[in-house]
Amino acid sequence: MQIVKLGLAGFGTVGSGLAKILAENGDWLEKRLDKKLEIKTVVVRDTTKQRGIALTSGTELTTDLARLTEDPEIDIVVELMGGLEAARDLIEKALKAGKHVVTANKHLLAEHGLELFELARQCGKGLYYEASCAGGIPIVQTLRESLAGDRVEEMLGIMNGTANYILSEMTTKSMDFETALQLAKELGYAEADPTFDVEGFDTAHKLCVLIRLAFGVDYPLAELPIQGISGVTPLDIKFAREFGYRIKLLAHAKDFEGRLEAGVHPALVPYTYLLARVGGNYNAVRVVGNAVGPVMLHGQGAGDTPTGSAVLADIMNIARHLHRDGCEKGYAPDNTGFGNKPLAKAKIMPPEDTMSKYYFRFMVADKTGVMAAVTRSMADHGVSIAQAVQKSEEGTEAVPLVIITHSTRAAAAEAVAREMDAMDFTMEPCVRFRIL
Repeated sequence: MQIVKLGLAGFGTVGSGLAKILAENGDWLEKRLDKKLEIKTVVVRDTTKQRGIALTSGTELTTDLARLTEDPEIDIVVELMGGLEAARDLIEKALKAGKHVVTANKHLLAEHGLELFELARQCGKGLYYEASCAGGIPIVQTLRESLAGDRVEEMLGIMNGTANYILSEMTTKSMDFETALQLAKELGYAEADPTFDVEGFDTAHKLCVLIRLAFGVDYPLAELPIQGISGVTPLDIKFAREFGYRIKLLAHAKDFEGRLEAGVHPALVPYTYLLARVGGNYNAVRVVGNAVGPVMLHGQGAGDTPTGSAVLADIMNIARHLHRDGCEKGYAPDNTGFGNKPLAKAKIMPPEDTMSKYYFRFMVADKTGVMAAVTRSMADHGVSIAQAVQKSEEGTEAVPLVIITHSTRAAAAEAVAREMDAMDFTMEPCVRFRIL
């Protein structure tokens, strides 16, 4: 039986999860592939560190990344160490050395994916990345293969389990942001520095990767509007519930007659929608195709074995085509889903032109004329009010005024917020979220 040998860069959560699955499901994998998958070499920072899972006898543990690219017996290099420069260097060297590559590095792909895909095309090798987006959810293969015949019209998703867990705890247990974040850290859902997760950057990396597969264009990360959840308060969650919504951190992309609207932001989602009911550290992605209609995938967005399962799926896809001399004759992995052709830059809809309903919360002095001033400002900027609630309590200096609008231009919503922030009756900066 042919043995497909793997070289792993990194043996943290995902690497150990992959090793665990290989150990537990070895017989099943051989039945599927008629080949044996074997980890030959693992590169780590510290070879003396105690690990939760034992490597099989014969597996080399080393600190030398060159062992992965220079060993002629290694067929597939699996990059699980994260970061940018070292990971990019490893992948480039692996491809040039004739190795196929599997990576979970969404940040690297968002920043440098186009160059790496071009190099993989030149080398005739696979650069697979299912685990880079939404953990165990098979969204990459779904877009690249299962929905390849559809024109994707819209994609919407919860793509960060840390942020979703925090918002879920704030919603169900009335926690403030800092308390929920601390709990997420204690449970291992949040990093010591959670900035990438809570400020939306991790979600943005994934969205950039998926836009290429869904729409066949490149939306540069630097141009993507990004807003995180650190500004979401229990008060906003309470009002959202009263209006029939849940607040979620969403990634979205939609085609408007050839122009792409995309971004990452907290949004009010109607509680009747499935996305509103995605709780804890779970992820979900909703794709609308012109032929298939809406399709939703839901599952664990992180963790050792869910993400390890996604890595393994890529390894198996490559292994199916591997012969002892490297690859089946004539086989060229389609890494981009578009015949490995270079992707053009997206025609981007200016963020100020996007249309949405909005949730506004103003903290204002409890005095006559405030509501009239707010409604006049909205009328002046063409913003139509759908619902308004003002709740005052005796003895409080600032009272919340909450307004739900009809669909309006983002530029108009921004103008209202800026104008209201300058009013002498405004006690705190305006809070503004989009409504799905």
